[in-house]
Amino acid sequence: MSKKSLLSIVILLSVFLIHSNIAQSHFEDGLGGEFHKKRRKALREMMPPNSMAVIFTSPVKNRSNDVDFIFHPNTDFFYLTGFREPNAVLLVFSEKRSINNKMVEELIFVQNRDELAEMWNGKRLGVEGVKEQLDFEEVFLNSRFGEDGLVDFAEFDKILTFNLTQDIEESKTNKEMLDMVTHFKAATGFPEVYSEVKDQMYELIRTTDIANAANVAQIIGRYRPYYTEIEEDKLLNAFLDADSPEKRLALKADIPDERLDISNLTKMMTVLREVKMEEEIELLKKAVKISAIGQVEVMKAMKPGMSEREIQGIHEFIYKRYGAEGLGYPSIVGGGNNGCILHYIENDKQNLSERLVLMDLGAEWRGYTADVTRTIPVSGKFTQEEKAIYDLVFKAQEAGISLCLPGTEFSDIGKEAQRIINEGLVELGIIKRGQRHKYFPHGTSHHLGLDVHDRGSYGALKVGMVLTVEPGIYIPEGSDCDPKWWGIAVRIEDDILVTANGPENLSEFAPRKSEEIEKMMAQPSVLENWVLPEL
Repeated sequence: MSKKSLLSIVILLSVFLIHSNIAQSHFEDGLGGEFHKKRRKALREMMPPNSMAVIFTSPVKNRSNDVDFIFHPNTDFFYLTGFREPNAVLLVFSEKRSINNKMVEELIFVQNRDELAEMWNGKRLGVEGVKEQLDFEEVFLNSRFGEDGLVDFAEFDKILTFNLTQDIEESKTNKEMLDMVTHFKAATGFPEVYSEVKDQMYELIRTTDIANAANVAQIIGRYRPYYTEIEEDKLLNAFLDADSPEKRLALKADIPDERLDISNLTKMMTVLREVKMEEEIELLKKAVKISAIGQVEVMKAMKPGMSEREIQGIHEFIYKRYGAEGLGYPSIVGGGNNGCILHYIENDKQNLSERLVLMDLGAEWRGYTADVTRTIPVSGKFTQEEKAIYDLVFKAQEAGISLCLPGTEFSDIGKEAQRIINEGLVELGIIKRGQRHKYFPHGTSHHLGLDVHDRGSYGALKVGMVLTVEPGIYIPEGSDCDPKWWGIAVRIEDDILVTANGPENLSEFAPRKSEEIEKMMAQPSVLENWVLPEL
């Protein structure tokens, strides 16, 4: 073989290895670069003329000493890019701009390839990898974000971004991120302390007219006693104290420069994310199915003497067995009275006796999270009191799910569930008619997607929304009722897709009826014969 041929093979092999590294570092999210590109296009179409949107990903959070928490990107950033590495920022322009002598609609700044860093923490895409894998035409290293002449923020009438008052821990890992955020704040006049409520009051003044000026003043007056930043703001106080609509409107000229918009990007992303695309629904279905399987396997494996942490471990083992990359939120496993703690995550109770155990857990699949709750009897059989409470919660949930139709007001689901539970508690003698109580202290529904409490408006339901329906009853020890009810905590939560043909329960694989749960718990478990050595 000639030297020239050998050199050609070496070059080809090097190129193959480089591209192999890039492929290994890419997170296959099941959506693909084209999906994220379309989402950026949808955002661009909502933006005002001559504007730009600036979306930073999340900073890295330190756990202890030289160990960081597992990085999780800002979900708005991920939704628009598919990029899961830290130290990155996305710029979206309302119209094409000349950047580096090239007309572009968007830019992304990313961290560089680094052989040493990649040896310790895994492969990076780098500039070329992001272009190839994520369908970006123009990608720059994050070190160029503050480069003179590259992006001039002063050229834009509107700069849309999120609140950046979150502290970024100063560390080697976050240095590039901190440098970019510091430059952006200095270049745009980002306020040292941002108040969303004050911004909202300014926007009301900015958009009012003579006919509505008095109403706006009334709103400001309502908020003023509760917010120091409103109480101390000279302009808002002047607007409130003015003695005529004309004087109030004259104050519009004194409102600070509105070029930097820290509120409307949130509204735009809410509109984009509240209705799921088909690709997203498929990922959510998988996350939910895995979570429902976890509930079923715990039902089969449950027996007195198990600990909360052991139950948690079975759920999370199932998630990993199916390839889920993580949890959508900290797992909640509350036995007995611990189930009355809504966000109980210690899960450290040992040797569960014959009481109920409430299990609220969700697998994360390709960035999308499930949220499924079942409450089951440790013994395999509900007591009379437990079954009465459980069946009441089930009745309320059934009514709530039936309302998950296009056009239904979000709040109507909770109102109906609350009505049924109140009537049922009266019939059981736990409360008196009309009595205020804390046995159902939370809302019934929230949006579900990249976040467990996902972005979404809470008005009329639309086809493509995915939401939870999760009524509950919690009667802590020492409650003002017959002690036979004490320590009973029941929540049933399912993930519902709103369709034109009615609600679709994505988590129906896990039994919900009390009789079906008891029947499932009587089945043998694949974990039945596991024997582990004593510690």
